[in-house]
Amino acid sequence: MTSIRSQLTPLSDALHDSPLLSVQSLSVFFRTAGGAVARAVDGVSFTVDAGETVCVVGESGCGKSVTAMSLLRLVAPPGKIEPGSAIRFDGRDLLTLPDEALRDIRGQHIAMIFQEPSTALNPVLTVGSQVAEVVRVHTTASRHEAWQRAVEMLTQVGIADPAVRAKQYPHELSGGMRQRVMIAMALVMHPKLVIADEPTTALDVTIQAQILELLREMRAKNGMALLLITHDLGVVAEMASRVIVMYAGRVVEEAPVSALFSAAAHPYTEGLLAAVPRLGVEQTRLTTIPGTVPPSTDWPTGCRFRDRCAYAFDRCAIEEPTLLQVGSAHRARCHLIEEPERRVPRADRLT
Repeated sequence: MTSIRSQLTPLSDALHDSPLLSVQSLSVFFRTAGGAVARAVDGVSFTVDAGETVCVVGESGCGKSVTAMSLLRLVAPPGKIEPGSAIRFDGRDLLTLPDEALRDIRGQHIAMIFQEPSTALNPVLTVGSQVAEVVRVHTTASRHEAWQRAVEMLTQVGIADPAVRAKQYPHELSGGMRQRVMIAMALVMHPKLVIADEPTTALDVTIQAQILELLREMRAKNGMALLLITHDLGVVAEMASRVIVMYAGRVVEEAPVSALFSAAAHPYTEGLLAAVPRLGVEQTRLTTIPGTVPPSTDWPTGCRFRDRCAYAFDRCAIEEPTLLQVGSAHRARCHLIEEPERRVPRADRLT
């Protein structure tokens, strides 16, 4: 059988010191039925290096999934990526590529693992044929060769009796097996970057651990970069080398995982960490962040977290903070970086 890797369409050689993925000033808006504009993602910038694992974390509605979908131009109307946004992958501008060139990148060089395999997999096709189809689209492999590669890939992701399972339909597999099929589809072409959008959300704790271990093993084996979208800080601690925290459509903190967990600079990140239950620590009630995320059709002036922040002061209502340097490779969008003496909880915000 012809090597699948030998048939990959090469991308332009990126400079060794350039990031594999560079996102600059990404903004995505949705026009609602009433005519209002919802800015789900607003000026987001970050990079992912080759072989790196980066986690994007935040509450539901903060813009994580829209950011992930935008990277492959999968945001459908009424959503639109705004002019001025820039997404570069391996030296190529993904936002200006013709549709045919972008289809060549999708699945072959950048792959995506979706949150819910039950809706992402085609219910009327066998799982083996769906994995094989990725091979057929991107190579000259015959149907037999593509099928063999699909069975081989199902073996690699830990599915028992892969030749038998390949002939089954998604509804005949458990949730964990369906997620493994999604991972097989994502990795069958040995992509340089895998985007995983909350890949363990619908799974029980034991299966979650198995899926995360599988992703870690496959990343180490294939040398791919992994952009992991999650709301689970336990997953972040286990998987990430670097963390991007999003709130209300913006990046509010970015740091190496050790720095984030030991010295979070943004009050929102501080609140997320405080809300994580800890073994051996007796708690009468779980710590929560008061209030709710503001609607994307009406972001507040100044700091978007100010109405929920225990440290908010006058400047927070007037001036929106920028991302400020906290330490090496650590930035946060907070006025407290410049005025640390203000980090005193307000009496009316104490719970």
